[in-house]
Amino acid sequence: MIDQLKVLALLKPVLDPIQEGVLIVDRGGNVLSANSAVYRMFGLAERTARLSLSDIGGHNLRRSLMDESLAKEDETRHHCELTLEFDEEVRVGDEIRWIRINSCLLEIPDQPPQLRMILMRDITAEKRLLAVTSGKTACGIATQDPDMLRLIDRLTTVAAASASVLLQGESGTGKTELARLIHKRSNRRDRPFVEVNCGSIPAALIETELFGHVKGAFTGAISNRVGRFKAADGGTLFLDEIGELPKELQPKLLRVLQDGEYEPVGSDRTVKVDVRLVCASNLDLREQVDNGLFRADLYYRVAVIPLQVPPLRDRPGDIALLVKVIHHRLSLRDYPIDVEFGADAMNAIMNYPWPGNVRELANAVEHCIICAEGGVVSRDSLPDTIRNYCQARIGAAIDVTDEQEDQRAGIEMALKRARGNKTLAAQLLGVDRSTLWRRMQRLGLG
Repeated sequence: MIDQLKVLALLKPVLDPIQEGVLIVDRGGNVLSANSAVYRMFGLAERTARLSLSDIGGHNLRRSLMDESLAKEDETRHHCELTLEFDEEVRVGDEIRWIRINSCLLEIPDQPPQLRMILMRDITAEKRLLAVTSGKTACGIATQDPDMLRLIDRLTTVAAASASVLLQGESGTGKTELARLIHKRSNRRDRPFVEVNCGSIPAALIETELFGHVKGAFTGAISNRVGRFKAADGGTLFLDEIGELPKELQPKLLRVLQDGEYEPVGSDRTVKVDVRLVCASNLDLREQVDNGLFRADLYYRVAVIPLQVPPLRDRPGDIALLVKVIHHRLSLRDYPIDVEFGADAMNAIMNYPWPGNVRELANAVEHCIICAEGGVVSRDSLPDTIRNYCQARIGAAIDVTDEQEDQRAGIEMALKRARGNKTLAAQLLGVDRSTLWRRMQRLGLG
C-alpha cells in the first residue's frame, strides 16, 4: 500500500501555488495538509499555527461540514460519503468574510477513501456586490409572519403558471422582491426579467418605452428601439405602479395580454411576444376602475391572480428579524457588524407604525448604525421622525397606568380562555392579532 503521508508530501508543491484554500483531512477531522492560501484566508501567520478542522482561526469548520452533510444525507449514502458545496460566513479579526466550500472524498490508489479534500474560495467581494445591486429593500421578504408565509407559499404555487399576477400593497412592502421571486420560481427563470416603473416615466414616453419605436417615428427617434415587451420576450415583464399607466395606452396593453402582439410606435409591422406579466400597485385598482381611471377589462386581465401584500405594521413579529437582516446586508457593504441595538432603541423601533414599511425601516437601520456611539444604538441614534413620534406618545401618556393594568388583566384572561391561542384571544378581545401582539410586547407579556 502507498504511504499516505508520502503522497501528501508530494502534493504539497502542487497545492501551495493554488489561489483557493486547500485542506486535506482525515475522518477524525485532523488537518494533514493545508496550502498557503488557507493561512491567508483566515488571517493566520503561515506555519505558526497548527490547524484543526474544529479550530481554523477560531472557526469550527468541522461542525459546519457535519451540519451540511447530515442535512443532505439520503438512504443510499452515508453523510461521510457526500460531496458538498455551501457558503460559510466567518469572522477574521473585525471583518466578516464569506467562503464557498467544496468538499469531496480524496481517492488514493490501493487505499480506502479515508481522506477528504476541502477547497475554499473567498467570495466576500461577490457577496458585497450582490448586497449593493440588490438594494437595501431586498430583505423585504425575510419573514416569520404567518400571513406573509402564506402569501409566499401561494406565490410558489402560482409561479408555475403563466397567468398574470397583481401585487397590491403600500409602497415599501417588498412587492418588487415578490415579483422577482415569482420569476425565479417559474419555468421562465432562465429567460429575462424586465422591470418598468410606470410612475417614473413621463406619459409621453411610456408607449415607446414599453413597445419600442422605429427610426424616424418622431423627432429624436434616430434609431430603432425594441421596447421592454420585446426585451422580456420568453420571460417576465414586471410593471410596477401600473395604476399610473395613462388611460389612452391601456387598450394597447390589453391587446398584448389578449393576443400577444402589438405594433411599435411609427410602424405598421406586428410584433409577436410571449411575456408573463406581473404587476404591482400601491393604489386600489378596483377603486380606480370604479372611479373610471382604470379600464375594467384590463383590470381583469392583469389581476387573474390578485394578491395583497400586508404592511409592516401588520407584521410586527418581523420587525426585529428585519433589523437583523438589514444590519447583516449593510455589513457586506463595509458597515460595522459589531453594533448592537439597545433596549430603548428597539422598543422605539417596535412601537413605531412604519408608514414607509420595509423601505423606511432599511433607511432607519442604516441611520442608526451610522449614528451609533460606542458600538451601541440608543434612542438618540434614531432618526428624528421616530424620536419625535416616541416623544409625542410619552407626552400623551397621562394616567395610563390603570389602563395598562386593565389591559394586562384582560389579555391574561383572554389568553387563559383561549388556552394560549393568540389568534383566538385577539378575537375574544375584539382586536386584530397585530394589536394584541403589540400590547403584549408593551406590557411584557410576550
